[in-house]
Amino acid sequence: MIPLVPVQATLTLTFVALLLLFLAIVTVWQMVEIVDATEKRALTVFGEYRKLLEPGIHFVPPFVSATHHFDMRTQTLDVPSQEAITIDNSPVTADAVVYIRVMDAKRAFLEVDDYKRAVSNLAQTTLRAVIGGMELDDTLSRREQINARIREELDEPTDEWGIRVESVEVREVTPSQGVKGAMEQQTSAERKRRAMILEAQGERRSAVETAEGDKQSNIIRAQGEKQSQILEAQGDAVSTVLRAKSAESMGERAVIEKGMETLESIGQGESTTFVLPQELTSLVGRYGKHLTGSDTKITEEQLDSLDFDEETRELLGLDDITEMIAGIEEEAQPDLEAMEREADAIKQGRDVDSESDDDVDVSETEAEYEME
Repeated sequence: MIPLVPVQATLTLTFVALLLLFLAIVTVWQMVEIVDATEKRALTVFGEYRKLLEPGIHFVPPFVSATHHFDMRTQTLDVPSQEAITIDNSPVTADAVVYIRVMDAKRAFLEVDDYKRAVSNLAQTTLRAVIGGMELDDTLSRREQINARIREELDEPTDEWGIRVESVEVREVTPSQGVKGAMEQQTSAERKRRAMILEAQGERRSAVETAEGDKQSNIIRAQGEKQSQILEAQGDAVSTVLRAKSAESMGERAVIEKGMETLESIGQGESTTFVLPQELTSLVGRYGKHLTGSDTKITEEQLDSLDFDEETRELLGLDDITEMIAGIEEEAQPDLEAMEREADAIKQGRDVDSESDDDVDVSETEAEYEME
């Protein structure tokens, strides 16, 4: 039989060895402190603050030390919805988001119990105070102003805690249901007012456009009537000028001839005594100087027409009329050769139309021959 005493001693030694090994592992675990790159840790020994542990591996007194973690990155704190009453007695509900960052972990550990909860509570009260000092319309439209005021109110106390408030954003400001209904009615009335204004402006614009169109139409009609009157006046002027030119071309010679015809009619009467105006006898004397075989002394004076002065000719457009008459007279000149051909054809008993066709054929044949 195996003795019992050595076995019990062996088991005791094994248990003690295992216990010592466990204690050694726990001791090493308690002594080694590994700090991440994004944080810092506050070390306390027997409850007394010793130092901040920077990122890396550290050895601390085992079993009597403690560390407190502080994330050095920007952290987001949700501010719960807060009910507030604006300065114009309108109840609203608002919530916000606060972005903070630990700048001094020692002060954040020593100056405040829980910096996250402290900043969140302070943001809630500040949000209610800021909204309570503004009107409803301002709370809905001036979000940036609310953010700036909340951040300004949070900066001073959080600096003492070693916390920096980087940004504050109000996410939503919601009026009560009654206020929402009143705002919807106000918006509807405003839209109706704008619609009526736009409709009135459209009608006014339409009336203006219609009046402008009538104005343009009247102007065009007046211009047409004016042009018609001008053309009619120009026609009357041309007629008057032509009559004046006819009278001008007659001159004294026409008057004398008319007087001679009158003398002839007088001579056919039974009376032997005649009374003639001196002007007519003077004109007859001047006319006799130009008769063939007259014994009256011939002078260089001619019985010419009286001409208009330059201003009158320019006013009446006599030069233009002269050119027009010249063109008309040129067009009115008869084709003597054609008339002679027609006369020869009539004498020879040929058809005038066929003769003209033959002439055209002969002329065309001659033209083709010349081209060849």
